[in-house]
Amino acid sequence: MKTKIQTTVILLLFSMVLTAQNQVYVNDQKVSLKTLQTLQNSYGIKIQNGDYWYDARCGAWGLDKGPTLGFIPAGLRVGGSLKANASNGRSNVFVNGRELPSADVRALQRIIKVVPGRFWLDAKGNGGYEGYPSTFNLVYLSRRKGGSSFYRNSYTGIGAGSSGGTSYVIGDGFSVITD
Repeated sequence: MKTKIQTTVILLLFSMVLTAQNQVYVNDQKVSLKTLQTLQNSYGIKIQNGDYWYDARCGAWGLDKGPTLGFIPAGLRVGGSLKANASNGRSNVFVNGRELPSADVRALQRIIKVVPGRFWLDAKGNGGYEGYPSTFNLVYLSRRKGGSSFYRNSYTGIGAGSSGGTSYVIGDGFSVITD
């Protein structure tokens, strides 16, 4: 009897730990433990509990009601639909349906003239007005602008940068370099 009670208590505690670890919401939808474990194992990262937004078309992500914090692979089947107010933007500049906050607009203004409107953007940096073909490529414009830059996200610890025509992403136990 004592062993059965101990086993029950251990299983209950383990269940509570798993539940506490699975407080991840993407686009207002809770991510299942199975999906969370698959993502963490596939990319070798620990996804922190929290509320996030994710743009599956271009791979941009951030904390709910906040600006873009980075880019991950596009097309992940995670979370609900991206909402216009995901970043609490007030710029009248929409990308893939999300209204950009001023921080995102300022970052874009470093490489392209930003005007109010509705735009699409894909994972390769191609973009244009909604319903129309591509009129710009942010990767090309960023490289053309020249110089070098580096950014490390204090939340994830992942860093990214560029120098000349080379871009890179560095994380715990991995790095990717593109020319």
